[in-house]
Amino acid sequence: MAEKKFAISKESIVELVPHSGGCLATDRIMVDGREVGYMYREAAARPEDTGWRFFSGDESQAYVDDPSHIGIYAVNTVANYDPSILQHLDTPAPCAFERIQGTNRYRKVE
Repeated sequence: MAEKKFAISKESIVELVPHSGGCLATDRIMVDGREVGYMYREAAARPEDTGWRFFSGDESQAYVDDPSHIGIYAVNTVANYDPSILQHLDTPAPCAFERIQGTNRYRKVE
């Protein structure tokens, strides 16, 4: 398997979320550089997991079913790719948000 070429270099990551814990994010965000279009938080199964899951919103089911397209990252790393998520990170699980098209704002999904 080829090594992933991330959209942002490791050296460019700054601390936006101290002690952020882990999350899942797709390669559409981390490799292709797309914005977070959909995010949800579920109850974490492990102490180091925040429960956050981030998607660009245009992934197909086949894409997300392939584990090579999803990685485990620090929430801080994902926030460096799309700082618009910061305002929602303290929302307790369960919750879900979708981006309001053409903005850096999200609406809660019930």
